[in-house]
Amino acid sequence: MATDDFVNGVGGGVKDHYGEDSATEDQLITPWNFSVASGHTLLRDPRYNKGLAFTEKERDSHYVRGLLPPAIFTQELQEKRLMHNLRQYDVPLHKYIALMDLQERNERLFYKILIENVEELLPVVYTPTVGEACQKYGSIYRRPQGLYISLKEKGKILEVLKNWPEKTIQVIVVTDGERILGLGDLGCQGMGIPVGKLSLYTALGGVRPSACLPITIDVGTNNEKLLNDEFYIGLRQKRATGKEYAELLEEFMHAVKQNYGEKVLVQFEDFANHNAFELLDKYSSSHLVFNDDIQGTASVVLAGLLASLKLIGGTLADHTFLFLGAGEAGTGIAELIALEISKQTKAPVEETRKKIWLVDSKGLIVSSRQQSLQHFKKPWAHEHEPVKDLLNAVKAIKPTVLIGTSGVGKTFTKEVVEAMASLNKKPLIFALSNPTSQSECTAEEAYTWSKGKAIFASGSPFDPVEYEGKVFVPGQGNNAYIFPGLGLGLIMSGAIRVRDEMLLAASEALAAQVSQEHYDKGLIYPPFTNIRKISANIAASVAAKTYELGLASHLPRPKDLVKYAESCMYSPGYRSYL
Repeated sequence: MATDDFVNGVGGGVKDHYGEDSATEDQLITPWNFSVASGHTLLRDPRYNKGLAFTEKERDSHYVRGLLPPAIFTQELQEKRLMHNLRQYDVPLHKYIALMDLQERNERLFYKILIENVEELLPVVYTPTVGEACQKYGSIYRRPQGLYISLKEKGKILEVLKNWPEKTIQVIVVTDGERILGLGDLGCQGMGIPVGKLSLYTALGGVRPSACLPITIDVGTNNEKLLNDEFYIGLRQKRATGKEYAELLEEFMHAVKQNYGEKVLVQFEDFANHNAFELLDKYSSSHLVFNDDIQGTASVVLAGLLASLKLIGGTLADHTFLFLGAGEAGTGIAELIALEISKQTKAPVEETRKKIWLVDSKGLIVSSRQQSLQHFKKPWAHEHEPVKDLLNAVKAIKPTVLIGTSGVGKTFTKEVVEAMASLNKKPLIFALSNPTSQSECTAEEAYTWSKGKAIFASGSPFDPVEYEGKVFVPGQGNNAYIFPGLGLGLIMSGAIRVRDEMLLAASEALAAQVSQEHYDKGLIYPPFTNIRKISANIAASVAAKTYELGLASHLPRPKDLVKYAESCMYSPGYRSYL
């Protein structure tokens, strides 16, 4: 492929039919070459509708004169009006519904608002509000978003994929709704998660909306409340397991590859532990797959740890890590930390794992429990006498870093935080469980109980805290820092597989974006206001690693990967239709 062709294949080498990435107001495009729309139909198409921003000429040439009030607004004025309206809502769920309505009405305005007000709106389209939206999805359901593949579609999944109007898909986010955030089994109502994640792929990572596909696989639910809810939108049956479940997923993965090719990224989202590990293990050698709960969380936490070394001193290998929670997130983070220490010290990963201890519901994971442990916990069973609870584990292990991935709120008690503060000059405390109600402790508790000594980060956002005259700004170890940039890097390099080295590259790139100015404020993550620049840098690092590993299919390699990443990003400005 010639270099010119490569550069023109914006968006990771996939033809940009609609001029979504590259067109500007001055560079006229005519989308109706591809999708004939005018008049009332045009105003009902969210991809092309501009509302009151249609010019006089456009209103005539596309038969919308009289279908709109006479005023002409700029996109900036539309944004100002919508943000004013959104701020009138006191209930976050009402903001979520208003934003979803906007996405269904005017796609470009939705993304422009999200990109330019990311810190304010991220908690609405993502955790914590998206959790409540999933719980009430049946009640707030208005029109379908994404694809629903249930047991009824067994044997016909390829046909279902062909029903989706867009044929060029680059990213699929799929869930089976069994473990939505820390809220448990929400069945078919888990669709809010893939929809929310993909809106962030576009807003934060610049992957164009038409290339994103949210999917929910409905195999039933074990949630009695939903099964008895007359408004429940999914299958009314207990969850399918074993062979029936595996066969449906096998058919799905095969159909995705057959329909969209080798290079479509499939992100597994909010599957229960047993299925999450099995699916990742089974398909990582044959498909481009990524599990955000295991790998995305790990990558963003590792970035926070690498950045925090500037504040607490030493290398990663000098620290001792204790986790509360030994599921997908806990073991995923632990493994990536062990891999990074191994990379830095050249020690085997079996050795570096010994710096990391995990506590589950039965206490500290130790070698005497080896026989009863699930397979993903076994690497973390070290030699030590049994310890029943977290407080005693803190006293016995004397960790410098405490990480919560338990999904259970209020588990970092006053005694636990005080113990961490007595053992360390600057204890690192990460309370990562989502949503906010499930966080192991609040930012205020961490700073108050540690007497201002703690460096704190959480999974869901917390407001700054004032303690003894000093303002502490809590970090947010949000996966949204990582997965959009990682996805863009995989797409633009034409990656065919995901490897741990790419996740390490993403972590290191994110940590490198934390400046001295951020450290001075006690931040270990950069502000979300610069997220597109951060994503471009992460994408470039991931792509560089992909080329280095020989897993890239888009050749030749662009000279400046950061510039290339920026050129691939979707821009939500309006186009001129003349």
